[in-house]
Amino acid sequence: MKAVDWKDNSLVLLDQTCLPVEVRFFACRSVGEVAEAITDMKVRGAPAIGVAAAYGIALAANSYRGENKDELILHLQAAQEKLAATRPTAVNLFWALDRMKKIWQSGPQGSAAQIRQRLEEEAVRIQEEDLVRNKQMGQHGCVLIPEKASILTHCNAGALATAGYGTALGVVRAAYEQGKDIRVYADETRPLLQGARLTAWELLEDHIPVTLITDNMAGYLMQQGKIDLVLVGADRITSHGDVANKIGTYSVAVLARHHKIPFYVAAPLSTIDPKLARGEEIPIEERAADEVRKIGGVQTAPAGVGVYNPAFDVTPAKLVTAIITEKGVCKAPYGQSIKRLREE
Repeated sequence: MKAVDWKDNSLVLLDQTCLPVEVRFFACRSVGEVAEAITDMKVRGAPAIGVAAAYGIALAANSYRGENKDELILHLQAAQEKLAATRPTAVNLFWALDRMKKIWQSGPQGSAAQIRQRLEEEAVRIQEEDLVRNKQMGQHGCVLIPEKASILTHCNAGALATAGYGTALGVVRAAYEQGKDIRVYADETRPLLQGARLTAWELLEDHIPVTLITDNMAGYLMQQGKIDLVLVGADRITSHGDVANKIGTYSVAVLARHHKIPFYVAAPLSTIDPKLARGEEIPIEERAADEVRKIGGVQTAPAGVGVYNPAFDVTPAKLVTAIITEKGVCKAPYGQSIKRLREE
């Protein structure tokens, strides 16, 4: 299951706006097409956005066929700015763009053709590393999953949100592959229904038992003793463990704390932003009003009603039981445990 792939000098994406009704792939051949795909959420999930942005830079480099290195670098800087303006919250986007930028900053001695080649190689490397990290996260995280666990997820943090395998769903996959008898409750995740459209589809494809619920059922299931743990991904984590994830995550975390249910976050270390200490510093993307007024293009609210549509919220570190990374599991105090893993 590949949401992002590189074929014949094109970025091939699985259009996630069509799922689960249709499995449709399309090719991006320019940085503008990649930026549009990220903005429109045809590709989404912080790690996948980072991979796509890296390939966007490679496409921008390939579109310049001259040999003037200064002109190429100006061309790449413009591409970087275009991609950086797409989604402000997911830090993996900026992490990947910074990695790509280091290639043209550190290689002035090479020709324009050599810089283009190195950029493509770096993008491939970012994709391959993400898949390895996901599987490492799965191995570290699955030890936290008890036998016969019922797991609540929010949004989609699976193969569709990464280079493959997944972060939160990577942990689920690892537990399932070890033979653990587990079940997932996927909440719908309004307003764009990533849980219903993507997580439920992805788990069914892998034959992992999954039950779909609406967002406002989570508390009742916890009250009934039907949830053993919550497992989510992240789009940005501060150096002290505050977690930005899809809107609604904070509500689930509060419910989990009230019902004494573990609340786990799975994310690669690249999702941790060392420049930010507090959740209040994380930029929160606001999206179009019609995402709330409509579902699947069908109007469900008055056309003129005002809408507030933040795409993410922030869960304070005090509500997080542990953060699962590719290097191990962080626990409070997160400032110390995150710093230790980052330095290893």
